[in-house]
Amino acid sequence: MYKPLLTADDIYKKEFKTGLRGYVIEEVDGYLDQVIKDYEGFEREIERLKKELEAAKATARKPEERIVETEAPVSNPSNYDMLRRISNLEKAVFGRPHQENQ
Repeated sequence: MYKPLLTADDIYKKEFKTGLRGYVIEEVDGYLDQVIKDYEGFEREIERLKKELEAAKATARKPEERIVETEAPVSNPSNYDMLRRISNLEKAVFGRPHQENQ
């Protein structure tokens, strides 16, 4: 994960030394370079997180879609139908049916 060079407090408290005609240009330029690096890092991190979120959403939808497609709605489900649905949900979530400790 990207660790910024500056915090909001650092930026707020930054004081530039003044030269003969104002601030020392090299100091201001160096500081602005740090701010720019932070923003570039934040932009990269935001894009990475957006892609990660989209991938997670896509994989989260897949098991639900498979269950919905394979299961026909039942108006009055029996115990067998409910157990079958639970088994399918366990397979989708855990990858295998639930087994009790023996």
